[in-house]
Amino acid sequence: MPGLKTRPTYVTVRLPYVGRVFRPAAGNLRTTAARHVDYSDRVASPGPAFVSRRQLLERYTHVREDHLRYMEKWGLIRAERRVGRDTGYAFGDVTVVRQADAELAAGASFRAVLRNLLALRAGQLTFDFRLDAPTAKVLELKRRAPPPMAALLDHPSFDEVSSAEHFFVAASTLDDGDPRRFEEALQAYRRALEVDPYLVPALINLGNLHYARDEIAEAQALYERAIVLDPEIFEAHFNLGNIFHDLGRYLPAHECYRRALRLNPSYADAHFYLAVTLEKSGQSAEARPHWRAYQHLAPHGEWVELAREFSD
Repeated sequence: MPGLKTRPTYVTVRLPYVGRVFRPAAGNLRTTAARHVDYSDRVASPGPAFVSRRQLLERYTHVREDHLRYMEKWGLIRAERRVGRDTGYAFGDVTVVRQADAELAAGASFRAVLRNLLALRAGQLTFDFRLDAPTAKVLELKRRAPPPMAALLDHPSFDEVSSAEHFFVAASTLDDGDPRRFEEALQAYRRALEVDPYLVPALINLGNLHYARDEIAEAQALYERAIVLDPEIFEAHFNLGNIFHDLGRYLPAHECYRRALRLNPSYADAHFYLAVTLEKSGQSAEARPHWRAYQHLAPHGEWVELAREFSD
């Protein structure tokens, strides 16, 4: 984490979302002295069979490795466990990949395949709405004027403000993405807010920690309070958009991402995730400019090939 300045300024960085915890499992390949037998396509007892990424790519030759990554990103398949040294997929995921392979073999573009698979999954309770989006984190402070009604309340004194900032700096140091330090960081942000309830950066970063722990209601409340106190804080709008996406509420997600972009038009991730939610809402034409914006702003970004595929 970069060094923190005591001088108040806002600086935002991507805070990678702490991904799913994969469940450990034994391998499912059996061998004999005479021959190699692959049971990955069969349902084992008592649980489902698993097939490795390598086997999947060997079997379904029209599907590329980046296609699997894109399908994971969109929540169509999920890497569940390790098979030897390779990532494993459940039997249900194999079915999705098989369908994608058949459509690609028939001449469909990968973009069309993705849209078709998303349409088939729409409305299913088992659909994984989680974006795994990076949350926008405030690293440094910029002291803003208190809201108008604060003049009628007991606003923190200068010494109390300095104390709140001290707790914020301590929390930011602990908030380094290591889940083992989450609880300490949570407590430090809370202490900062006990001293200064108007410390918007602490509200946002505390919300990020709750979001990383799948505590969606807590994260949403913190982001919404931050917006009430400072409507021009783009990090809160972007992060709240992630919340609404995870809940499958695409229309309010669109609005949040658009507000974030009005405040920070060069934030590539906001263009990307707005494009994703627009695609999931069937608004491909509206998504296209944001796919292109992501390519322009992040030419070496993780999802630039996917953006190129959908912007054509």
